[in-house]
Amino acid sequence: MSEVLSIILGGGKGTRLFPLTKDRSKPAVPFGGKFRLVDIPISNCINANLRQIYILTQFNSASLHLHIAKTYTFDSFTKGFVEILAAEQTPEHSDWYQGTADAVRKNFQHFRTAHPDYYLILSGDQLYRMDLLDFLNKHKESGAAISIACTPVGRGDASQLGILKADKSGVITEFLEKPGPTKDISGFKAPKEIAPGNNKDYFLASMGIYVFNAKTMEECLNNDFADFGKEIIPQAINQMKIGAYTFNDYWEDIGTIKNFYEANIELTTVRPRFDIYDERRPIYTHRRNLPPSKINFGNITQSITAEGCIITNASITNSIVGVRTLIENGASLNSVVCMGSDYYESEIAKKENAAKHLPNIGIGKGTIIKGAIIDKNAAIGEGCRIGIDNMPRNDGEYGNYHIIDGIVVIPKNAVLYPGTVI
Repeated sequence: MSEVLSIILGGGKGTRLFPLTKDRSKPAVPFGGKFRLVDIPISNCINANLRQIYILTQFNSASLHLHIAKTYTFDSFTKGFVEILAAEQTPEHSDWYQGTADAVRKNFQHFRTAHPDYYLILSGDQLYRMDLLDFLNKHKESGAAISIACTPVGRGDASQLGILKADKSGVITEFLEKPGPTKDISGFKAPKEIAPGNNKDYFLASMGIYVFNAKTMEECLNNDFADFGKEIIPQAINQMKIGAYTFNDYWEDIGTIKNFYEANIELTTVRPRFDIYDERRPIYTHRRNLPPSKINFGNITQSITAEGCIITNASITNSIVGVRTLIENGASLNSVVCMGSDYYESEIAKKENAAKHLPNIGIGKGTIIKGAIIDKNAAIGEGCRIGIDNMPRNDGEYGNYHIIDGIVVIPKNAVLYPGTVI
């Protein structure tokens, strides 16, 4: 599939995912105990044998660059690559990317050398598993200049998404950006012919995933428009044929802390909508060569434990336990997303912590945590109580922790002293 160039957009500042995005971009946020969000679109591409992949980055990109460099190296016989294109100054451009379309425009000098017939535009912070080869084939068969992946949504979800109006043949005729809860959008209902199996009134929401004919991409970006969804697509609808590709499977835009938390916890259910155990279409990530997790003693119910963990006499329910997580005697986790650690502390470091009365990285003895996100390398002392005592607090930052949508977020490298109550 050398005719296709895949472009993954590295995302903006990610303010709605703060503090998880304090020191990293949205695509680099850990997910599911061992993955990063960017692994999802890259894996979709690899599973479709689309191996010419560029990732456009700008904000807090060091962590993402390191992950890509350690993870995605193809052999010299495949002619494939996963390469980072960071925002750069050139004789033609001296400013930052102004939006999704502007990011692609400013990198045309790199894309043209591959002589692609099609550009596949993907987001770096969405959760889904799509047959991208089917998407491309349907685009070719339709004769469209652009195809947009769409997912059927109800009226409630349509309020905050870009809604597309399509005819029975799947040709998009109109676009409406975030109509809100009160606007009458009954004229945008999806035809049954392109949203089969839906017995209710559905609307087609743009997933921000596009296929462009190469010539069309050049034409559409021959202007100063910054964004695909807000500017390029609405203008193109009036000028050329744009097709709708209906995607009826699980899709989640990881835009907020609440979205992120719920998507992770949903993985722990008996039959999660996003199946990370599909061996036909695996999710690729960094190979850490860690030992298996060791459970010295404990009660673990409907939870996920990644590799390299050591759990001793703990109770874990509906939780994600990330790589290298150390959980000490008598600790309890309920509905917790724990991202784990980047390293194991040495015995020397542990002695230094003890001398300074600091906790080690991990979850201390007797600590009880409920309804929280614990970022990497957090050191939580013994006897802490987090999210248990129903203490009334408003959303905001409280020193070494945050509360967002009622979810306690412990930032990366945070230290909670023994006996802390949140």
